[in-house]
Amino acid sequence: MNFKRLGAMSAIALVGTIVLSSCAANEAGTTTPSASASTLTGTLNGSGASSQGSAQEAWIAAFQTANPNVTVNYDPAGSGAGRKAFAAGGVNFAGSDSALKPEEITAGFTGCVAGSGYLQVPVYISPIAVVFKVAGVKDLKLDAATIAGIFKGTITTWNDPAIAATNSGVTLPSATITAVHRSDDSGTTKNFADFLNKVAPAVWDAKPADAFPYPVGEAAQGTSGVIDAVTNGTNTVGYADASKAKDLGIAAIAVGTEFVKPSAEGAAAVVAASPAGATASASDLSIAIDRKTSDPTHYPLVLVSYAIACLQYTDAKAAPLVAAYLSYIAGPDGQKAAAAAAGSAPLASDLSAKVAAVLATIK
Repeated sequence: MNFKRLGAMSAIALVGTIVLSSCAANEAGTTTPSASASTLTGTLNGSGASSQGSAQEAWIAAFQTANPNVTVNYDPAGSGAGRKAFAAGGVNFAGSDSALKPEEITAGFTGCVAGSGYLQVPVYISPIAVVFKVAGVKDLKLDAATIAGIFKGTITTWNDPAIAATNSGVTLPSATITAVHRSDDSGTTKNFADFLNKVAPAVWDAKPADAFPYPVGEAAQGTSGVIDAVTNGTNTVGYADASKAKDLGIAAIAVGTEFVKPSAEGAAAVVAASPAGATASASDLSIAIDRKTSDPTHYPLVLVSYAIACLQYTDAKAAPLVAAYLSYIAGPDGQKAAAAAAGSAPLASDLSAKVAAVLATIK
């Protein structure tokens, strides 16, 4: 794949980031959206969640194959950077692993017609994995309080009694733990923190936010940075979208009385059973994940990644491109492409229908 950078935006500069570009259309293994002679033309710019990276590559490839006169750019700069860029009118849509904050909604969005509103719809569901590389350890079981202690810095060695208690028969080294977290504003961090805060609040006492809250451990930029740091370090642990785990060990986390590894099925199940989010509305389909489930068929350490866009664009030329692209990625073909490329969980049929109805209102 060739890579392209977004140009300088009048309201915000996206510096030092890599963009997934139109040349992704030449990659194999994607599901092409059904389309006869496409009349769409123009350039569509998005930015945000790095967790969506593999899915966006597949989506861009397929969409541009069906729409050869359209160029789609996606900058995986992180959820916080994507939301800021969209709010400033620097990109046409954002990808975010955490829902918009009420204050972001109140501040408004430069690229949207004043008073027309915004949309926020789930397009990518994926479990977050606790990944590790520990000498001599292949399998690891961790409960939420122990994970919280590791990343807060109160559990500092791999043979700590709290880790040993759930890993009977495993020889744990006395080595110091290197816990790797995101250095950038990240929806993955917010979902990780939300899980720990809800399930182990006595340990993880910081309010969930895009920024990592504690001044401990090693910081790394983006999903790829965390994976690289864990892979290239010694006796390391981190958290990342499960699709990026590569050859690292993946811990099983406590759910009720059992220990569960991340899976697309478990992620889909917990999302389907979760209520609407605090800002939910007719055009905001945000979800409040049930982190405290005790059902072992559910995997509660999960992220729901959203597409955020305008209901009405000040640039009328952007509207049909945004509507077409987001409708594809949230539709059956796009969800199949993401599942194949990133191991994500497809949207449930009823949720997919709700998303389609919202996207159909873009103008």
